Amino acid sequence: MAGRLNGKVALVTAAGQGIGRAIAETFIAEGATVIATDLDPQKLGAPGSARNLSLDVRSTAAVDALAAAIERDFGGLDVLANVAGFVHHGTVLECSEDDWDFSFDLNVRSMHRTIRAFLPAMLKKGGGSIINMSSSVSSVKGLPNR
Repeated sequence: MAGRLNGKVALVTAAGQGIGRAIAETFIAEGATVIATDLDPQKLGAPGSARNLSLDVRSTAAVDALAAAIERDFGGLDVLANVAGFVHHGTVLECSEDDWDFSFDLNVRSMHRTIRAFLPAMLKKGGGSIINMSSSVSSVKGLPNR
């Protein structure tokens, strides 16, 4: 059923690999104009016809600047896919406060940051969809020290 996103503008974070890349490629196949972002722009060589941009979702200034540019160029987003995330390797006993702060900023605050930046223009356009991905590790039970 190609074409379900014809005329829609979508932003995908962490589109350089894995789930983010697959989402960007699927949105393109469905007809969306995709803004594919990743912290490492070298990873954004493909997918297809996406606009590839470097974005650090931990930076409020960078997210706000991109939101303003997308509103100016497209009138805002129709789809925001928050995919960026990180799972600390090791146990809770091996996770320093700096590790915890990094993980929380990337996994939680970045979603708040992007929603806060992109939602106003989405509402002006009449709405849209926000997809927040998280790790299944957050719900794994029975692992020692996790």
